[in-house]
Amino acid sequence: MGATLIVKCTQCGGLMLVARDQKTKSCPYCGKQVKLLHAQRIATASTALEASEMLRKIKNEQKQNHK
Repeated sequence: MGATLIVKCTQCGGLMLVARDQKTKSCPYCGKQVKLLHAQRIATASTALEASEMLRKIKNEQKQNHK
């Protein structure tokens, strides 16, 4: 299994996990088909589990900053 990326949706800004070799992904928040080549990369992890933990931490930090 290759690296997993955290990317930002080009339409709604939602964060999602994608495999490094993926070309597109449907955003789980707004449904837009995102071309991953154009999406902003937030972080890279060596495993999906590591990426999931990173994403959880990023979302918690965003919640804290918006309070």
